[in-house]
Amino acid sequence: MTAGESHGPALMVIVEGVPAGLALRADDIDRDLARRQRGYGRGGRMKIERDRVQIEAGVRGGETLGAPIALRVENRDFANWQGRMGAEVFERVPEPVRTPRPGHADLAGGLKYDRHDLRDILERASARETAARVAAGAVARALLAGVDVAVGSRVRAIAGVADDTEADARAWVRDGALRERLEASELRVLDDDAETRMKQAILEASHAGDTVGGVAEAAAVGLVPGLGSHVHWDRKLDGRLAQAALSIHAVKAVEIGDGWAAATLRGSSVHDAIGYDAAGRSFTRETNRAGGLEGGITTGEPLVVRAAMKPISTLRRALASVDVVTKESAPATVERSDICAVPAMGVVLEAMVALTLADALLEKFGGDSLGELLAHVARYRAHLAEY
Repeated sequence: MTAGESHGPALMVIVEGVPAGLALRADDIDRDLARRQRGYGRGGRMKIERDRVQIEAGVRGGETLGAPIALRVENRDFANWQGRMGAEVFERVPEPVRTPRPGHADLAGGLKYDRHDLRDILERASARETAARVAAGAVARALLAGVDVAVGSRVRAIAGVADDTEADARAWVRDGALRERLEASELRVLDDDAETRMKQAILEASHAGDTVGGVAEAAAVGLVPGLGSHVHWDRKLDGRLAQAALSIHAVKAVEIGDGWAAATLRGSSVHDAIGYDAAGRSFTRETNRAGGLEGGITTGEPLVVRAAMKPISTLRRALASVDVVTKESAPATVERSDICAVPAMGVVLEAMVALTLADALLEKFGGDSLGELLAHVARYRAHLAEY
């Protein structure tokens, strides 16, 4: 659970259910918070915030206690919003925001919650909230790493420019040359030529007072077969992953594996033929078009999720809107914002995938301590070898 407003004092996170004995340090979380802030096309806010986490509860001496973990990420920009944000009664009523932005939660939220100062909506609806998710996701990442599962992301397209580099997720999710290339890239892509063209598209949009969207891909490697379930709609892991991905700000579409492309092909070109490796005592797939999920259950292949992000709804060249009080036409509100945040969205997608997979892992294996969890996983792996 997260709390906090974009320009309030801080973002807060409560993470419940983490077993005791997991090594967790603030530096582990700060690393992902920094990755979320990078990227060509980011706005002025990233020059103000230098996100760092403070672990307030649930960890002692660098290890989790099995208790709820409380995290706090300070909003440094709050210092510039004194008198306009905060819980205390204002000495002077701040100038209200009354012209909603098309594409944002401003109008729908104002109607729902009966607020005529739309700052009451946009502050919580802001993508600043994703910093809290990334902090929580870093905790889930540490838990998954304990069972040798790694999660990563890459950008596949921005403004219609695609990075079509084919690479098995096993090669770029875990540490290695491809992972280093992604982390060194401003747009988190593998194709240098595509990155150049993407940057040009972002620059052109910036000069036009506009914004651009794109597609990011997250993958998890090292998963055992059997997470999730086919028995009820709300237990299918693909459905849970889709909900988690679509909850990210500005994400409007999600695919798993070959997704949309699979809908245009025949079954013989879509499904992953099954083999058996006698030496390794495991079932194999030569392809992974299903994206690591069949029937809502992990197959043991890399899990691949892609999310499509629409262009950010705050435009410097504002679209037409209406004053919610006077009902007269007026330009939409302009808040400080990014031109492109697709690389950052990919890092948030990693967090949401990690949180969803950590839930599924604990549902299947349980354990109040990390040692107990690891023992359960080891027994299951032995069972799979005897299947």
